Amino acid sequence: LLKLLAGEDVPFEGSLYLPPQLRVAYVPQDTSFLRGSLEDFALERGLDGNLLRAVLSRLGFERGQFDADLAGFSAGQKKKCLLAVGICREAHLYVWDEPLNHIDVISRMQIEELLLECKPSMVFVEHDQAFLRRVATRIVELAPGGAQELDIW
Repeated sequence: LLKLLAGEDVPFEGSLYLPPQLRVAYVPQDTSFLRGSLEDFALERGLDGNLLRAVLSRLGFERGQFDADLAGFSAGQKKKCLLAVGICREAHLYVWDEPLNHIDVISRMQIEELLLECKPSMVFVEHDQAFLRRVATRIVELAPGGAQELDIW
């Protein structure tokens, strides 16, 4: 579902209409493709490198990490890079696939604060119940037999 919303070509049954002008910022689960410099990473995505570094700083990155090769980053650092790109992109809809994978507790709190501050329109998959209770305005549980909307605690 997230890949469909992100505009990826995946097999599915049924229909989905996304307005052609809709801008979606997608953060995938997989981080293994990240390599190269942070500057190149930002340029390839059409982002302002200063803004990306500022967001990464808010997520706990130190200045020395900005010059390192992304391939050598931990899984959590790579995920933070993808989340920072997602935050830096101007979009109508933010689609995040398990944003808290490999993220430490302090970073989770920083991400929560950023989301509560920015209040983006988002669809995300996440298993962390505390994060869901704090950030989500509506929860839909997908299960065999159909979707069910759950109350926010």
